[in-house]
Amino acid sequence: MQTRTLGTTGPQTSALGLGCMGMSALYGDTDRRESIATLHAALDAGVTLLDTGDFYGMGHNELLINEALRTAPAAAREMAQISVKFGALRTVAGGFTGYDGRPNAVKNFAAYSLQRLGTDHIDIYRIARVDPDVPIEETVGAIAELVEAGHVRHIGLSEVGAETLRRAAAVAPISDLQIEYSLISRGIEEAILPTARELGIGVTAYGVLSRGLISGHFSRDRKLAATDFRGMSPRFQGENLDRNLDLVDALRKIAEQKGVSVAQTAIAWVLSRGEDIVPLVGARRRDRLTEALGALDVTLDAGDLSAIERAVPPGAAAGDRYPTDQMAHLDSER
Repeated sequence: MQTRTLGTTGPQTSALGLGCMGMSALYGDTDRRESIATLHAALDAGVTLLDTGDFYGMGHNELLINEALRTAPAAAREMAQISVKFGALRTVAGGFTGYDGRPNAVKNFAAYSLQRLGTDHIDIYRIARVDPDVPIEETVGAIAELVEAGHVRHIGLSEVGAETLRRAAAVAPISDLQIEYSLISRGIEEAILPTARELGIGVTAYGVLSRGLISGHFSRDRKLAATDFRGMSPRFQGENLDRNLDLVDALRKIAEQKGVSVAQTAIAWVLSRGEDIVPLVGARRRDRLTEALGALDVTLDAGDLSAIERAVPPGAAAGDRYPTDQMAHLDSER
């Protein structure tokens, strides 16, 4: 397994991480047995970074990871690195009502995560979205206290803008910024990515396949389950979907010329953006994981990259990456 290092203060991880959210929620029906098998396959392949959130299935995802690690070989358990997002407030019906970044809340969330994960430390801990009522300095300061106590090893951030990134980094070392980055979500390139690099902060890129939209497996006539949040995503709606899948068709031609899949091409593009970027792939099945890992063997030369830029130019995506109410929570979009 190839490795990369998260910033100047973060850990060395596998070059690809596994995003585990879909194993518990938001993408329709889940399969516990296949999820555990996929986690085991990832660990067996040398994937060390497992990304979760305490609100994914209201704790279900952390318990799933706990089970997978308990039933994995000891060597795999030892190499696993768990990245946890916290702060999202949920309802019994599964709705989101905001975020809580108060210091006491931070420590409370961490205590529950440690219990569910069955571990004595969290490798990287980050608030999922900035709490607008709490200065980021206070939230990061609370995580720094958890680091001092040995409960957390590294501090991360999620979906923050350049100014917030600077303010947070002035409080304590930040290992990485987790943020959406893909061929059709390139907003970080203007200010956020340069700032992260200036500050020595790595990037864990989620949504590298745009929730399956640019995986090459999503079709125009696909029917989404009522519990699949993509049904509310602007990029999966009506004419937006048609326009975005036209981009995928253009990308497919390049992938076919190279003898690789569309997903592998899209993941390889993110890998090519810098050694300080670790893509998170949201594979829920072993076959999708195998396909994603194949991206590590794809080399994109200058000609390939130019062709990809022509096929999917910056700003070409139709629709926002989240519904309007969720976009309002993104410090990175301000």
